[in-house]
Amino acid sequence: MNKLRKGDQVIVTTGRDKGKRGTISLRVDDEHIVVEGVNVAKKHVKPNPLKGTTGGVVDKTMPIHQSNVAIFNPKTAKADRVGIKLLSKDEQAARKTRESGVRVYKSSGEEIKA
Repeated sequence: MNKLRKGDQVIVTTGRDKGKRGTISLRVDDEHIVVEGVNVAKKHVKPNPLKGTTGGVVDKTMPIHQSNVAIFNPKTAKADRVGIKLLSKDEQAARKTRESGVRVYKSSGEEIKA
């Protein structure tokens, strides 16, 4: 179970974009994620008349390692860590889920809704 998922609000903790906040838009692999508005690079694109694209300099969002971000806790308005609370068989049946655990904020123990 990944602790960070698509759609989560995160804060960048290290690097040149430290302090920026954004939403995870894509998981590239097990360790890298793409966050909207973070780690943006300039890419020079050639024009392609067959595809109808014009050339020029385009902003492209690049992947960032997931260890460089922390989930955003809206209650405290700060970065937080993610823990996994294991569910009993009765709780799994009540939620109608196959997952054996749910993600929680480490500071408060509240469940992450996403």
